[in-house]
Amino acid sequence: MTPELIPFLATCIFIVAMMYASVGHGGASGYLAIMALFSLHPEALKPTALMLNIVVAGVGTYLYCTAKQFSWRVFWPFVITSIPMSFLGGTFNLPPDFYRPILGLFLFYAAWRLFFRHRDDEYESKPPSLPLAMLVGGVLGFISGLIGVGGGIFLSPLMILLRWARVREVSGIAAMFILVNSMSGLFGHLSSLQHVPTYAPALAGMALAGGTIGALCGSRHLPVATILKAMSFMMVLAGGKMFLI
Repeated sequence: MTPELIPFLATCIFIVAMMYASVGHGGASGYLAIMALFSLHPEALKPTALMLNIVVAGVGTYLYCTAKQFSWRVFWPFVITSIPMSFLGGTFNLPPDFYRPILGLFLFYAAWRLFFRHRDDEYESKPPSLPLAMLVGGVLGFISGLIGVGGGIFLSPLMILLRWARVREVSGIAAMFILVNSMSGLFGHLSSLQHVPTYAPALAGMALAGGTIGALCGSRHLPVATILKAMSFMMVLAGGKMFLI
């Protein structure tokens, strides 16, 4: 990629980070799509996306926790299996044709269900059983490491549709889930860090700025109905990327 295009790429990263952080997501699926459009080297895509994910999910975790939009009791069963499975998934390089269409269809379905919700956040939440949460965490952790995302894009709609937590609380849980899985997945890609572009710190700075604005809005100001519509939009984008890239 030519140096003249770097500011445009950084601006796109800022916008994606702001949009995804508003619903507790790190934005890796968006970063992957944008970097592919800007013709970054294929080997640089996954580690760079994970690095940006860590930055945005990190600031999102802090802001959602300080806004008291997080439940450790709901979170921990998912993460104890997701961390090792994310590391394991990061060591695999399976042909995308095996799994991307299925993941894309799931995201489209979840986006449709969330977009047409009528009760928004007006429901009694009930956390899943310990075995179920550990199973879900392990599966999503492996998927996140495999495709280079944090897993929150899959966890968030599942938790809302099954009423495992309230909407804003789901965003806080997703942010920390993405953070720990992105870090674990990156450890599974340590050898690929040599392919991260030299201008990655500039991209990380823009992601931090956008993520901060988005997480502040999502954790404190945006109406729940708006968060659900935004989450649906993110999942449509992520689902489309599964088919196109």
